[in-house]
Amino acid sequence: MSSIVAIVGRPNVGKSTFFNRLIQRREAIVDSESGVTRDRHYGKSDWNGKYFSVIDTGGYILGSDDIFEAEIDKQVELAIDEADAIIFMVDVETGVTPMDEDVAALLRKVNKPVFLAVNKVDNSKRLENAVEFYSLGLGEYFPIASTSGSGTGELLDALVEALPEDTREEDAELPRFAVVGRPNAGKSSFINALIGEDRYIVTDIAGTTRDSIDTRYNRFGFEFNLVDTAGIRRKSKVKEDLEFYSVMRSVRAIEHCDVCLIVMDATRGFDGQVQNIFWLAQRNRKGIVILVNKWDLVDKETNTMKEYEAKIRQEMEPFTDVPIVFMSVLTKQRIFKAIETAVEVYQNRSKKIKTSELNEVMLPILEAYPPPAYKGKYVKIKFCMQLPTPQPQFAFFCNLPQYVKDPYKRFLENKLRKEFNFTGVPVSVYFRKK
Repeated sequence: MSSIVAIVGRPNVGKSTFFNRLIQRREAIVDSESGVTRDRHYGKSDWNGKYFSVIDTGGYILGSDDIFEAEIDKQVELAIDEADAIIFMVDVETGVTPMDEDVAALLRKVNKPVFLAVNKVDNSKRLENAVEFYSLGLGEYFPIASTSGSGTGELLDALVEALPEDTREEDAELPRFAVVGRPNAGKSSFINALIGEDRYIVTDIAGTTRDSIDTRYNRFGFEFNLVDTAGIRRKSKVKEDLEFYSVMRSVRAIEHCDVCLIVMDATRGFDGQVQNIFWLAQRNRKGIVILVNKWDLVDKETNTMKEYEAKIRQEMEPFTDVPIVFMSVLTKQRIFKAIETAVEVYQNRSKKIKTSELNEVMLPILEAYPPPAYKGKYVKIKFCMQLPTPQPQFAFFCNLPQYVKDPYKRFLENKLRKEFNFTGVPVSVYFRKK
């Protein structure tokens, strides 16, 4: 389970530049994913062989200056709750500001590792000026320059040293299904309806569930852990962008589960916040089931369901092979269908295909539809195999892997889905030199 690191601080101190530096080093190499990265403020990084997730809180505040103060406090508090370590960034050019002192006051009470990064230190004069940040009472500081990367190595060495060790053992054999979605979509009611007891307090106030709670579920021959995530808060009416809360709360649950049950409110549609959660699950290569709750409240005509489903699939492109279940927790309509579907997706995700069978099916397809020639060179694919990873990843061995472009990878991914049924699961296709 990777740890979560939050970067906090007031606006314009260079949080996003530092964040981009952290995630690019790895994403550029590993995430040769097709499709765009939709979420600019959440990424994965590694240093000295330790992997962690990074959240840039700065990207989540929009609005007027007077909102800033309150918002930054809220963010820092949430980061303190959720993250395993916190990087507090300040700017040597402006020196210590009242807002920095405010944030430092919150961070001094924390018993989690806090790293004070003094940014924009790119000459010896500024190195001298950085001394004044001792006054924040957070001990040692790290002089860095996000743009050039100087000093970031020392900061990251200290950071990964402080991150908790990987604990993957507990209940590893039981599949974990996370129930995620925005507040009031019916997540807790869905779990209550399944378990048949009011284990959660269900109220109409958004965000009643503070933390994610695990429930062991054993019925109809299925046994797994159900993880109920905290009610993910919605953007408020002001221009504050509270998307941050939705991401922060979902990240941990999504990272540590096998299948995400994304509960959405039928009367609201597949809106921005639900999409964010969807892309988060997709980028973490998790199984996904979309549950459209409160379907009993939608006025229906003959094709309502078909049209509604088509609209959702259009928003999900290019990853549209995801089961969508229309249900109503209130009338208990199709709630067990939802669980059956999640179990199927889990089985698809853990499917292992024999190399001989894979080649038998795929080689004729590769022969009939080879990759298009590039600069007069022809790519010859000789052999393919499934990689030994928790989710489906395939390596195709060929003479010129660098000439295989995204559209062809998507074509192969769709063929694999069709031939071997990977519904609800992101499939990765890699090309390697033979």
